Amino acid sequence: MTFFRLYKILAVFRAYRLDELLPKHHSVRWPKFLSKCLFWIRPKAKHQEIGERLRQALQELGPVWIKFGQMISTRRDVLPIHIADALAKLQDQVDPFDGKIAKQVIESALEQPLDYYFSNFDEKPLASASIAQVHTAILKRSQAEIIIKVLRPNILPVIRSDIDLMYWAANQLTKRVKSGEKLRALEIVRDYESTLLKELDLQQEAYNTARLRDNFINSDILYIPYVYQDLCRKNILVEERIRGVPIADIEQLKHKKVNMKLLAERGVQAFFTQVFRDNFFHADMHPGNIFVDITDVQNPRYIGIDCAIVGVLSEDDQRYLAENFLAFFNRDYRKIAETYIASGWVPETTDATALEMAMRNVCEPAFAKPLSAISFSQILLQLFQVARQFNMDIQPQLTLLEKTLFYIEGLGRQLYPELDLWQTAKPFLEKWYEDKYSAKKILQQFWTALPQWRSILPDLPVKLNDNARMTKQLNQQLMQIQQEIKQSKKRESYLLGFTVVISLLCIMALIIH
Repeated sequence: MTFFRLYKILAVFRAYRLDELLPKHHSVRWPKFLSKCLFWIRPKAKHQEIGERLRQALQELGPVWIKFGQMISTRRDVLPIHIADALAKLQDQVDPFDGKIAKQVIESALEQPLDYYFSNFDEKPLASASIAQVHTAILKRSQAEIIIKVLRPNILPVIRSDIDLMYWAANQLTKRVKSGEKLRALEIVRDYESTLLKELDLQQEAYNTARLRDNFINSDILYIPYVYQDLCRKNILVEERIRGVPIADIEQLKHKKVNMKLLAERGVQAFFTQVFRDNFFHADMHPGNIFVDITDVQNPRYIGIDCAIVGVLSEDDQRYLAENFLAFFNRDYRKIAETYIASGWVPETTDATALEMAMRNVCEPAFAKPLSAISFSQILLQLFQVARQFNMDIQPQLTLLEKTLFYIEGLGRQLYPELDLWQTAKPFLEKWYEDKYSAKKILQQFWTALPQWRSILPDLPVKLNDNARMTKQLNQQLMQIQQEIKQSKKRESYLLGFTVVISLLCIMALIIH
C-alpha cells in the first residue's frame, strides 16, 4: 500500500510541477530526477502560480493532505506569504461515505439498534469532512434535534500510512538539504500528527465541548452546543443541533443587518476570555467551525463547534503573554525583551539590548499606520520570528495561540474592516492583569494561605536548625572526600570516583530522611 501511495504522491507532485518548491541544491537532485522520470504524467493547472498549484495538489491527494495544508497555512513563520494565502483557501470537503455504513458504526459503538436511542435518522449526511461526517436525528428521550458525528471507517491506517511518508520526506529534507534543520520539517509533521490524532478521539472532543460550554453558560458573546456525553464514544459524538449563519457568509449577515462592529469585537472578547479568564481556548476556530446566532441582529453571538483542538497555557505563560501584549500596546520594547528572557522563551544569556532593538525594528514601522490597520497577529508572529533568531525554543502552546489569534483577527477584519484591537483588547488585558497581580490580590492570596503558614511556623526553627546541621555534615563529608581524592593514586581514580558518588547519594538520603 505504501509503495502505491508513494507513486500517487510522486505523480501528483509531477503533474503540478511542485519541484519548484525544492531548494536549488545538489542534495535534492534525486527527487527532481525521480519526478522527471514520470514523463507520461500530464501537467495540470498550467497557468497557475505555485501556491495555487500546491493547493490543488493537496486537494487531489485527499483528506489527510488537505488537513495538512490547512494546518501549515497558519505557520506563516516558515512559509512564504503567497503560499500560505493559497493554502488557507483549502476546503475540507470530501465525498461522503454510505449512510448505511454510518448507521452500522453508530449501532456497533452504542451496542443497541439505532432506533433504541434515535428517530428520524437521516442517512444523507448534513456535512462531510476528511475525518468524519455528520448526520441529523431526533433524540427519543427528549425529542431534541441532534447531530451524530461519525468517524470515517478505517481512517486510521490511511492516516498512519500518509504520516509515515511525511516523516520520511521530512527526514530526507532535514538530512540532505543544507540548513535543512532551519525548515523545521520534522517539527511541522509532529505538530500535524498530534493534531490529527486528537481529532480521531471524539470522546475527548465531547469533554472539550462540555468544558467550553460550562465556561460560557448564559454568555452574550459565545454559545457552545450541548453534548450528550453518555452517548459519546471514541468514534461517535452526539450533540445538540445548532442553527446559525456561517461566519463566512458575510453577504447574508449584511443582508440581515447584523451589527457587524459588535460581532467583530465580540470575536476578540471571546478569544481573550478563553485564553486569560478560563485558560482553555478553542484552538481550531477557522471559518468552517464558527456560526452566528442572529436571533437578535443587534445582539449577535458566535456559535463554536468542533472543539477537538484546545489550547492551555501555564500560569507563567499566561502572565508573560499578558505582559508582552501590554508592553506592545505601550510600545515598551525593553519590557518585551525582558519578558521573553524572563519567561525562558529565549536563553537567559540573551543580550537584552540586542533583542530590544530587534523588537523595536519590527514594531515601530507598524505604528506608522492607523491603529485599526495594524495586524496584531502579524506583529505577534514577527516577534516570534525575531525571537527565533535569538534561539527561541519552539513553544507549541504559543503556536496554537498565534494560529487562533490569526483566525480571530482575520475574521474580525472581514466582518468590520475598521476593527480596533487596541480599543477591545487593551482594556480587557489591563483589567485582567490588575485583578490577577495587583497588591490587593497578592494580599488576598497571602491571607488565604495563612492557615497553612500557621501550621508550619512553629516547627520552622527546628527544621532550619536541622538543615544547618545537615549542611555542615555534608560540607565535612565533602572535604574528607576531597582529601581522599588528593591522596589516591592514579590507578585508583576510577574506583574512588565510584566511591564519591555512592557517598554523596548516602549523604543526600540521610538529609532527605
